[in-house]
Amino acid sequence: MTRARRTMSDRAGFWVVAAAFTTVTAYATVPTPLYPLYQAADDFPVPVVTFIFTAFAVGVVFSLFLIGHISDWAGRRRMSVIAVAVSAIAAALFIAWNSVPGLIVARFVDGVSVGILSAAATAHLAELRARARPAETAVLAASVAGAANLGGLALGPLVGGLFAEFAPDPLELVHVVFLVLFVSAALVLRHVPETVDTGAAHPPYRPQRLAFPPASGAAFAAASTGAAASFALFALFTSLAPTFLHDTFHVSDHLVDGATVFAVFGAAATAQLLLVRVAQRAQLLVAIGCFVVGLVAIAAGALIPALGLFIAGGVVAGSGAGIMFRSAIAAAGALAAPDRRGETLALLFLIAYGGLVAPVLLVGLSLPFASETTVLLVFSAAVLLATVGAGVAMRRHSSPAGTPDDRAR
Repeated sequence: MTRARRTMSDRAGFWVVAAAFTTVTAYATVPTPLYPLYQAADDFPVPVVTFIFTAFAVGVVFSLFLIGHISDWAGRRRMSVIAVAVSAIAAALFIAWNSVPGLIVARFVDGVSVGILSAAATAHLAELRARARPAETAVLAASVAGAANLGGLALGPLVGGLFAEFAPDPLELVHVVFLVLFVSAALVLRHVPETVDTGAAHPPYRPQRLAFPPASGAAFAAASTGAAASFALFALFTSLAPTFLHDTFHVSDHLVDGATVFAVFGAAATAQLLLVRVAQRAQLLVAIGCFVVGLVAIAAGALIPALGLFIAGGVVAGSGAGIMFRSAIAAAGALAAPDRRGETLALLFLIAYGGLVAPVLLVGLSLPFASETTVLLVFSAAVLLATVGAGVAMRRHSSPAGTPDDRAR
């Protein structure tokens, strides 16, 4: 395999890629607690927030379909550097153009970055870990990839909330900070070991093929549905949580906005790590239970209204989403052929981020005609049905015994 410019070990490269992945995904949710400030500055209604968020999800889906899979032959390192550079462009757009059209363009560009990196970094982490620890199963790499994804998404709103509450000119300063981080990360990533033979013959470029792994269509469909259902829950908190907090619970502290979203995603990342050695079927049973309890609590908290119950429900449901999403990554990685792992993971993330687009867009279109509470109740019921159905299907295709290690061998 190509070893050009290798200046660090596989083990060090593993953690560099994980750190870059976390930084990019964190930036994806930094704007969440800033939306009320953008609304106040530009005087746009709540549904516009959903369209701005949808632009991000569309960017992710767009890049996963057109770009995410090519790291299988273009190189994991190269595509990771490109992804981080695109995040830097998004940060520059936020700084220079913060009206509604600029926010939509910047969010779309940021989504393109996340789409490029999601499949490339997830595959890169698995391959770097396999080279550094050949005897180790793939479960740790899958867990780190899931934690980098969800952990970053958790950190973003907290960072954004801190800047919104305490920093001068938060609508510019936070983006300047991340711009510096992205430039630094791109420079360091150039020296991470490559795990793909970029000099080998490869097929002509084509968009992502919408095909399941051979002979594993039903299992992959279950995993991707679980990932999409999990991301639908995350969509609620990354797009509309601050609005619900302000309008329904009369919260005016931007740090609370960020901390609420942080708690949901933090619970998802923590649950992944705590249950990493538990049998996958047992994990999925826990995930189903968390979704049922959490979504019912979210709905009840909105009806009463009770802020503590609403947040607690988000934390419990977030735990279930984290478990299900990690299980989906591990299952898809185990089903994929080694030379098509990036393509398979790109398809998984494509479907998962599709779970962000449709629900948020439908919520935005519904808000002018129904109350926020009614929309939330319908949304919660739909996500509950989807997650329970996906969880049951994933359990059916999981091994009756054994840990996730066994499924990822």
